[in-house]
Amino acid sequence: MIRVAVNGYGTIGKRVADAVAAQPDMTLVGVAKTRPNFEAEQAVANGYPLYAAIEERADRFAEAGIELAGPVEELVAAADIVVDATPSGVGAENKELYEEHGVPALFQGGEDADLVDVSFNARSNFDAATGADAVRVVSCNTTGLARLIAPLEEAYGVEKVRATLVRRGGDPAQSGRGPINDILPNPVSLPSHHGPDVNTIYPDLEIDTLAFKVPATLMHMHAVNVTLEDTPRTAAVRERLTDESRLYLIPESADIDGTGALKEYMLDLGRPRGDLWENGIWRESVTVEGADLYLFQAIHQESDVVPENIDAIRAVTRETAAGESMALTDETLGVGL
Repeated sequence: MIRVAVNGYGTIGKRVADAVAAQPDMTLVGVAKTRPNFEAEQAVANGYPLYAAIEERADRFAEAGIELAGPVEELVAAADIVVDATPSGVGAENKELYEEHGVPALFQGGEDADLVDVSFNARSNFDAATGADAVRVVSCNTTGLARLIAPLEEAYGVEKVRATLVRRGGDPAQSGRGPINDILPNPVSLPSHHGPDVNTIYPDLEIDTLAFKVPATLMHMHAVNVTLEDTPRTAAVRERLTDESRLYLIPESADIDGTGALKEYMLDLGRPRGDLWENGIWRESVTVEGADLYLFQAIHQESDVVPENIDAIRAVTRETAAGESMALTDETLGVGL
Protein backbone atom coordinates (compact mmCIF):
# COMPACT_ATOMS: atom_id res chain seq x y z
CA MET A 1 0.00 0.00 0.00
CA ILE A 2 1.22 3.49 -0.85
CA ARG A 3 1.01 5.73 2.20
CA VAL A 4 -0.19 9.15 1.04
CA ALA A 5 -0.27 12.43 2.96
CA VAL A 6 -2.25 15.44 1.73
CA ASN A 7 -0.94 18.81 2.88
CA GLY A 8 -3.71 21.32 2.27
CA TYR A 9 -7.37 20.37 2.59
CA GLY A 10 -9.17 22.96 0.51
CA THR A 11 -10.72 22.84 -2.94
CA ILE A 12 -8.20 20.40 -4.45
CA GLY A 13 -6.84 18.75 -1.31
CA LYS A 14 -10.18 17.45 -0.04
CA ARG A 15 -10.97 15.99 -3.44
CA VAL A 16 -7.57 14.32 -3.70
CA ALA A 17 -7.94 12.94 -0.17
CA ASP A 18 -11.29 11.35 -1.06
CA ALA A 19 -9.79 9.94 -4.26
CA VAL A 20 -6.81 8.46 -2.42
CA ALA A 21 -9.14 6.86 0.13
CA ALA A 22 -10.99 5.17 -2.75
CA GLN A 23 -7.88 3.50 -4.19
CA PRO A 24 -7.25 -0.19 -3.39
CA ASP A 25 -3.47 0.30 -3.46
CA MET A 26 -3.28 3.47 -1.34
CA THR A 27 -3.92 4.48 2.23
CA LEU A 28 -4.49 8.06 3.37
CA VAL A 29 -2.29 8.61 6.41
CA GLY A 30 -3.74 12.04 7.05
CA VAL A 31 -4.40 15.59 5.91
CA ALA A 32 -3.09 18.94 7.11
CA LYS A 33 -4.81 22.32 7.46
CA THR A 34 -3.70 25.74 8.62
CA ARG A 35 -6.88 26.62 10.52
CA PRO A 36 -10.08 25.10 11.87
CA ASN A 37 -13.17 25.49 9.70
CA PHE A 38 -15.96 23.39 8.18
CA GLU A 39 -13.45 21.53 6.02
CA ALA A 40 -11.39 20.57 9.05
CA GLU A 41 -14.54 19.34 10.78
CA GLN A 42 -15.47 17.30 7.72
CA ALA A 43 -12.02 15.75 7.49
CA VAL A 44 -12.39 14.44 11.03
CA ALA A 45 -15.95 13.30 10.28
CA ASN A 46 -14.59 11.36 7.30
CA GLY A 47 -12.14 9.58 9.57
CA TYR A 48 -9.08 11.32 8.14
CA PRO A 49 -6.35 12.00 10.73
CA LEU A 50 -5.99 15.78 10.85
CA TYR A 51 -2.65 17.51 11.37
CA ALA A 52 -1.75 21.14 12.01
CA ALA A 53 0.00 22.60 8.97
CA ILE A 54 1.31 25.41 11.20
CA GLU A 55 2.21 24.09 14.65
CA GLU A 56 1.83 27.50 16.32
CA ARG A 57 -1.87 27.46 15.39
CA ALA A 58 -2.61 24.06 16.91
CA ASP A 59 -4.35 25.64 19.89
CA ARG A 60 -6.98 27.12 17.56
CA PHE A 61 -8.13 23.63 16.65
CA ALA A 62 -8.45 22.71 20.33
CA GLU A 63 -10.46 25.86 20.98
CA ALA A 64 -12.78 24.87 18.13
CA GLY A 65 -13.21 21.39 19.56
CA ILE A 66 -11.36 19.71 16.68
CA GLU A 67 -8.93 16.95 17.61
CA LEU A 68 -5.52 16.93 15.94
CA ALA A 69 -3.29 13.93 15.33
CA GLY A 70 -0.15 16.07 15.52
CA PRO A 71 1.97 18.56 13.55
CA VAL A 72 2.48 18.33 9.81
CA GLU A 73 6.07 17.13 10.29
CA GLU A 74 4.73 13.88 11.78
CA LEU A 75 2.34 13.48 8.87
CA VAL A 76 5.14 13.83 6.33
CA ALA A 77 7.36 11.39 8.23
CA ALA A 78 4.61 8.76 8.11
CA ALA A 79 4.11 8.99 4.34
CA ASP A 80 5.63 7.44 1.24
CA ILE A 81 4.58 10.50 -0.78
CA VAL A 82 3.00 13.88 -0.08
CA VAL A 83 0.43 15.63 -2.22
CA ASP A 84 0.90 19.35 -1.60
CA ALA A 85 -2.45 21.01 -2.28
CA THR A 86 -1.66 24.32 -0.59
CA PRO A 87 -2.29 27.72 -2.24
CA SER A 88 0.04 28.87 -5.02
CA GLY A 89 3.50 29.72 -3.71
CA VAL A 90 3.10 27.88 -0.40
CA GLY A 91 4.17 24.60 -1.96
CA ALA A 92 7.57 26.09 -2.78
CA GLU A 93 7.95 27.02 0.90
CA ASN A 94 7.02 23.47 1.93
CA LYS A 95 9.49 21.71 -0.37
CA GLU A 96 12.32 21.88 2.15
CA LEU A 97 10.20 20.01 4.71
CA TYR A 98 9.61 17.15 2.29
CA GLU A 99 13.28 17.02 1.34
CA GLU A 100 14.32 16.89 5.00
CA HIS A 101 12.24 13.73 5.42
CA GLY A 102 13.31 12.25 2.09
CA VAL A 103 9.68 12.03 0.94
CA PRO A 104 8.78 12.71 -2.71
CA ALA A 105 6.11 15.33 -3.27
CA LEU A 106 3.47 16.27 -5.79
CA PHE A 107 2.80 19.97 -6.27
CA GLN A 108 -0.08 21.64 -8.08
CA GLY A 109 -0.13 23.79 -11.20
CA GLY A 110 0.10 27.08 -9.32
CA GLU A 111 3.75 26.38 -8.52
CA ASP A 112 6.56 27.24 -10.93
CA ALA A 113 7.74 24.49 -13.24
CA ASP A 114 11.32 25.22 -12.11
CA LEU A 115 10.43 23.91 -8.64
CA VAL A 116 10.11 20.31 -9.79
CA ASP A 117 11.79 17.56 -11.78
CA VAL A 118 8.87 17.15 -14.18
CA SER A 119 5.46 18.61 -14.98
CA PHE A 120 2.90 15.82 -15.27
CA ASN A 121 -0.13 14.80 -17.26
CA ALA A 122 -1.12 11.14 -17.09
CA ARG A 123 -2.21 10.83 -20.73
CA SER A 124 0.84 12.64 -22.09
CA ASN A 125 4.00 11.86 -20.10
CA PHE A 126 3.26 9.38 -17.30
CA ASP A 127 6.65 7.66 -17.46
CA ALA A 128 8.59 10.93 -17.14
CA ALA A 129 7.58 11.09 -13.46
CA THR A 130 8.89 7.62 -12.58
CA GLY A 131 11.05 7.86 -9.49
CA ALA A 132 11.04 11.68 -9.43
CA ASP A 133 11.42 13.50 -6.12
CA ALA A 134 9.27 16.50 -7.05
CA VAL A 135 6.45 16.44 -9.61
CA ARG A 136 4.05 19.20 -10.61
CA VAL A 137 0.56 18.17 -11.68
CA VAL A 138 -0.17 20.90 -14.20
CA SER A 139 -3.08 23.30 -13.80
CA CYS A 140 -6.68 22.54 -14.69
CA ASN A 141 -6.46 24.37 -18.01
CA THR A 142 -3.13 22.81 -18.97
CA THR A 143 -4.48 19.40 -17.99
CA GLY A 144 -7.48 19.93 -20.26
CA LEU A 145 -5.34 21.02 -23.20
CA ALA A 146 -2.81 18.21 -22.75
CA ARG A 147 -5.57 15.58 -22.61
CA LEU A 148 -6.93 16.88 -25.91
CA ILE A 149 -3.57 17.18 -27.65
CA ALA A 150 -2.38 13.65 -26.82
CA PRO A 151 -4.83 11.64 -28.96
CA LEU A 152 -4.74 14.22 -31.77
CA GLU A 153 -0.95 14.10 -31.92
CA GLU A 154 -0.98 10.30 -31.96
CA ALA A 155 -3.68 9.95 -34.60
CA TYR A 156 -3.08 12.87 -36.95
CA GLY A 157 -0.02 14.86 -35.89
CA VAL A 158 -0.33 18.43 -34.63
CA GLU A 159 1.16 21.37 -36.49
CA LYS A 160 -0.13 24.15 -34.23
CA VAL A 161 -2.61 24.80 -31.42
CA ARG A 162 -4.45 28.08 -30.85
CA ALA A 163 -6.70 28.40 -27.82
CA THR A 164 -8.78 31.20 -26.34
CA LEU A 165 -9.58 30.58 -22.68
CA VAL A 166 -12.61 32.15 -20.99
CA ARG A 167 -11.69 31.79 -17.34
CA ARG A 168 -13.97 31.82 -14.33
CA GLY A 169 -13.41 34.70 -11.93
CA GLY A 170 -13.13 32.41 -8.91
CA ASP A 171 -14.31 29.15 -7.41
CA PRO A 172 -17.82 29.14 -5.87
CA ALA A 173 -16.46 29.55 -2.34
CA GLN A 174 -14.02 32.35 -3.21
CA SER A 175 -16.12 35.35 -2.26
CA GLY A 176 -13.17 37.71 -2.55
CA ARG A 177 -12.47 37.01 -6.23
CA GLY A 178 -13.75 38.87 -9.28
CA PRO A 179 -14.55 40.54 -11.59
CA ILE A 180 -18.15 41.22 -10.55
CA ASN A 181 -19.37 42.95 -13.69
CA ASP A 182 -16.60 43.05 -16.24
CA ILE A 183 -14.68 41.10 -18.89
CA LEU A 184 -10.93 41.30 -18.38
CA PRO A 185 -8.14 40.33 -20.74
CA ASN A 186 -6.07 38.22 -18.34
CA PRO A 187 -3.30 38.85 -19.09
CA VAL A 188 -3.38 41.68 -21.61
CA SER A 189 0.03 40.65 -22.95
CA LEU A 190 0.26 37.59 -25.17
CA PRO A 191 0.59 34.71 -24.90
CA SER A 192 -1.17 33.85 -21.66
CA HIS A 193 0.80 31.53 -19.38
CA HIS A 194 -1.20 28.50 -20.53
CA GLY A 195 0.68 27.95 -23.79
CA PRO A 196 4.13 27.97 -22.17
CA ASP A 197 2.72 25.70 -19.46
CA VAL A 198 1.59 23.18 -22.09
CA ASN A 199 5.16 23.32 -23.39
CA THR A 200 6.35 21.87 -20.07
CA ILE A 201 4.53 18.73 -21.22
CA TYR A 202 5.04 19.10 -25.00
CA PRO A 203 8.26 21.11 -25.36
CA ASP A 204 8.26 21.08 -29.18
CA LEU A 205 4.59 21.98 -29.64
CA GLU A 206 3.75 25.26 -31.33
CA ILE A 207 0.90 26.73 -29.29
CA ASP A 208 -0.58 30.21 -28.84
CA THR A 209 -3.02 31.02 -26.03
CA LEU A 210 -4.91 34.07 -24.84
CA ALA A 211 -7.32 34.37 -21.95
CA PHE A 212 -10.20 36.38 -20.51
CA LYS A 213 -11.60 36.51 -16.99
CA VAL A 214 -15.39 36.72 -16.61
CA PRO A 215 -17.89 36.96 -13.73
CA ALA A 216 -18.60 33.23 -13.45
CA THR A 217 -17.63 30.51 -11.00
CA LEU A 218 -18.67 27.18 -12.50
CA MET A 219 -15.99 26.32 -15.05
CA HIS A 220 -13.55 27.56 -17.67
CA MET A 221 -14.37 27.44 -21.39
CA HIS A 222 -11.85 26.88 -24.20
CA ALA A 223 -12.32 27.74 -27.87
CA VAL A 224 -9.69 25.56 -29.53
CA ASN A 225 -8.28 25.50 -33.06
CA VAL A 226 -5.77 22.77 -33.87
CA THR A 227 -4.02 22.64 -37.24
CA LEU A 228 -3.44 18.96 -37.93
CA GLU A 229 -0.77 17.40 -40.12
CA ASP A 230 -3.37 15.07 -41.65
CA THR A 231 -6.85 16.01 -42.90
CA PRO A 232 -9.29 13.60 -41.22
CA ARG A 233 -13.05 13.74 -41.53
CA THR A 234 -15.04 15.35 -38.75
CA ALA A 235 -16.73 12.04 -37.92
CA ALA A 236 -13.37 10.31 -37.52
CA VAL A 237 -12.10 12.93 -35.07
CA ARG A 238 -15.30 12.76 -33.04
CA GLU A 239 -14.94 8.99 -32.86
CA ARG A 240 -11.27 9.24 -31.85
CA LEU A 241 -12.00 11.68 -29.05
CA THR A 242 -14.93 9.58 -27.82
CA ASP A 243 -12.47 6.73 -27.20
CA GLU A 244 -10.70 8.79 -24.52
CA SER A 245 -12.13 8.14 -21.05
CA ARG A 246 -11.21 11.59 -19.78
CA LEU A 247 -12.85 13.40 -22.69
CA TYR A 248 -16.64 13.57 -22.58
CA LEU A 249 -18.25 14.43 -25.89
CA ILE A 250 -21.55 16.03 -24.91
CA PRO A 251 -24.24 14.78 -27.29
CA GLU A 252 -26.59 17.27 -28.89
CA SER A 253 -29.52 15.25 -27.53
CA ALA A 254 -28.47 16.09 -23.96
CA ASP A 255 -29.55 19.71 -24.56
CA ILE A 256 -26.66 21.04 -22.47
CA ASP A 257 -26.17 24.61 -23.60
CA GLY A 258 -23.47 25.74 -21.19
CA THR A 259 -21.45 25.07 -18.07
CA GLY A 260 -24.42 25.61 -15.75
CA ALA A 261 -26.41 22.80 -17.34
CA LEU A 262 -23.26 20.66 -17.46
CA LYS A 263 -22.75 21.14 -13.73
CA GLU A 264 -26.40 20.33 -13.11
CA TYR A 265 -25.98 17.09 -15.08
CA MET A 266 -23.03 16.07 -12.90
CA LEU A 267 -25.16 16.68 -9.80
CA ASP A 268 -28.01 14.63 -11.28
CA LEU A 269 -25.55 11.80 -11.95
CA GLY A 270 -24.65 11.80 -8.26
CA ARG A 271 -21.08 12.92 -8.85
CA PRO A 272 -19.38 13.98 -5.58
CA ARG A 273 -19.70 17.76 -5.32
CA GLY A 274 -21.06 17.76 -8.89
CA ASP A 275 -17.53 17.26 -10.20
CA LEU A 276 -16.67 16.94 -13.88
CA TRP A 277 -13.35 15.07 -13.96
CA GLU A 278 -13.37 14.91 -17.75
CA ASN A 279 -13.04 17.63 -20.40
CA GLY A 280 -16.59 18.48 -21.44
CA ILE A 281 -16.46 18.81 -25.24
CA TRP A 282 -19.57 19.77 -27.18
CA ARG A 283 -19.73 17.02 -29.82
CA GLU A 284 -21.42 19.21 -32.43
CA SER A 285 -18.65 21.81 -32.04
CA VAL A 286 -16.00 19.29 -33.16
CA THR A 287 -15.53 20.34 -36.78
CA VAL A 288 -12.75 19.82 -39.30
CA GLU A 289 -12.23 22.30 -42.15
CA GLY A 290 -9.28 21.17 -44.26
CA ALA A 291 -6.52 20.57 -41.76
CA ASP A 292 -8.06 22.77 -39.06
CA LEU A 293 -10.00 21.28 -36.16
CA TYR A 294 -12.29 23.46 -34.06
CA LEU A 295 -14.12 22.73 -30.82
CA PHE A 296 -15.41 24.10 -27.52
CA GLN A 297 -14.51 22.40 -24.24
CA ALA A 298 -15.46 23.07 -20.61
CA ILE A 299 -12.88 22.54 -17.88
CA HIS A 300 -14.03 22.11 -14.29
CA GLN A 301 -11.26 23.87 -12.40
CA GLU A 302 -12.11 22.25 -9.07
CA SER A 303 -11.80 18.65 -10.16
CA ASP A 304 -10.14 17.76 -13.46
CA VAL A 305 -6.67 17.47 -11.88
CA VAL A 306 -7.85 14.97 -9.26
CA PRO A 307 -7.41 11.82 -11.40
CA GLU A 308 -4.03 13.18 -12.50
CA ASN A 309 -2.84 13.42 -8.90
CA ILE A 310 -3.77 9.78 -8.31
CA ASP A 311 -1.90 8.66 -11.41
CA ALA A 312 1.09 10.81 -10.48
CA ILE A 313 1.29 9.06 -7.11
CA ARG A 314 1.62 5.71 -8.89
CA ALA A 315 4.08 7.09 -11.43
CA VAL A 316 6.41 8.47 -8.77
CA THR A 317 6.28 5.35 -6.61
CA ARG A 318 6.82 3.08 -9.65
CA GLU A 319 3.83 0.94 -8.71
CA THR A 320 1.87 0.73 -11.98
CA ALA A 321 2.17 1.30 -15.73
CA ALA A 322 0.38 4.27 -17.29
CA GLY A 323 -2.56 2.47 -18.88
CA GLU A 324 -3.15 0.26 -15.86
CA SER A 325 -3.03 3.22 -13.48
CA MET A 326 -5.41 5.35 -15.52
CA ALA A 327 -7.86 2.47 -15.88
CA LEU A 328 -7.81 1.82 -12.12
CA THR A 329 -8.20 5.51 -11.30
CA ASP A 330 -11.11 5.84 -13.72
CA GLU A 331 -12.82 2.75 -12.32
CA THR A 332 -12.51 3.71 -8.67
CA LEU A 333 -13.60 7.32 -9.17
CA GLY A 334 -16.21 6.68 -11.83
CA VAL A 335 -14.43 8.66 -14.55
CA GLY A 336 -15.79 8.23 -18.06
CA LEU A 337 -19.17 9.20 -19.50
